[in-house]
Amino acid sequence: QVQLVESGGGLVQAGGSLRLSCAASGRTFSTITMGWFRQAPGKEREFVAAIRWRSGDTYYADSVKGRFTISKDNAKNTVYLQMNSLKPEDAAVYFCAAAQTYYNNYAVPRNYGYWGQGTQVTVSS
Repeated sequence: QVQLVESGGGLVQAGGSLRLSCAASGRTFSTITMGWFRQAPGKEREFVAAIRWRSGDTYYADSVKGRFTISKDNAKNTVYLQMNSLKPEDAAVYFCAAAQTYYNNYAVPRNYGYWGQGTQVTVSS
């Protein structure tokens, strides 16, 4: 089992920045991929960014490329999402997820077996 706890959400003005953190505990040594997803009211959960735990390879949704950065701290078993130049359309509940099986498609929620409880990001215009 892997437990994921997100933090760092909040209210920010458009153009501002936030950094989300996701602390993992439990059987983290088997983690292959960590991802961030988001879900706005009435919308499906969508992929934001992912990082391969061993290689450090990163992947981004087109909508956040150049504005968001995913990173990790192996020693702390923590993954981060630095969000800059935030837009009102970035507002959502952000979820951290962990996959312990390798899938080519890192953007599909069902490929992740563990999820955090989510953290709210609100962007005012």
